[in-house]
Amino acid sequence: MLTRRSAIMMGAAVCAAPLVRAQTAEPFRFALTPVFLDNDAAVISALRGALAAAMGQEIELVQRRTYQEITGALLDGSVDAAWTCGYPFLQHRAELSLLGVPVWRGEPLYQSYLIVAEDDPATGLADLRGGTHAFSDPDSNSGFLVTASDLVRMGEVADKFFSRAIFTYGHRNVVRAVAGGLTRSGSVDGYVWEVLNSVEPDLTARTRVVERSEKLGFPPFVARSDRMAEAGTVACAAALKSLDQTDQGQTVLQLLYLDGVTAAEPPLFDGIAARMAIMEGG
Repeated sequence: MLTRRSAIMMGAAVCAAPLVRAQTAEPFRFALTPVFLDNDAAVISALRGALAAAMGQEIELVQRRTYQEITGALLDGSVDAAWTCGYPFLQHRAELSLLGVPVWRGEPLYQSYLIVAEDDPATGLADLRGGTHAFSDPDSNSGFLVTASDLVRMGEVADKFFSRAIFTYGHRNVVRAVAGGLTRSGSVDGYVWEVLNSVEPDLTARTRVVERSEKLGFPPFVARSDRMAEAGTVACAAALKSLDQTDQGQTVLQLLYLDGVTAAEPPLFDGIAARMAIMEGG
């Protein structure tokens, strides 16, 4: 059964109930990453079924551990589309295009949260020098880039500022690491933390948000630019942007705590681009 608790951890949301169908015998390959995904077989099965029904074709869900692997699969044609992050999208802006961007709390925006244990006295990043830290993925905006660029602004680098930094390859795992005392602090997707706060309050109650970033472009759905006119890609984009227009789509959005999916242009991610420039010394 697809529950509210399990559905929120889908790393790539559902291309559901489109007005355009691909009408092809070839499977549509949709990439998922555990950075968001709770690797639950029942959830994977439900997602595959929803995609197949919505797009009128077989769906092959492709799971990879990292954003780098997802990006590589998009670029080499191993997958047709993916729910990725604004950071890798901008890293490969010349090769990738937007299918749509989720809308959360009325905006296609989210924040990175810096979290510590509930009883930790820290009030901000500067207080965490010498501690251990959990990042989600080296290509994650909220789970790495925001904190790393904040450190550069302070004249620091993560490897030297923290006594040890780990990558958990999952935002929920970042929260677990801090809540369980594995690390003193962590960088986490604010959307994931807020939804976990609704569905797993006992977990988030053991953490505390000490800093919130500016609002940045929400992790987008993308495909390779030279494949945007293909039938499957067109069907997926139409499906995403029609979620709020059907009962099935509205159910999916409710499960994901999202308002819908909207069309977007690359300037939505200018804030992330600015942080990338900081990392590059620009």
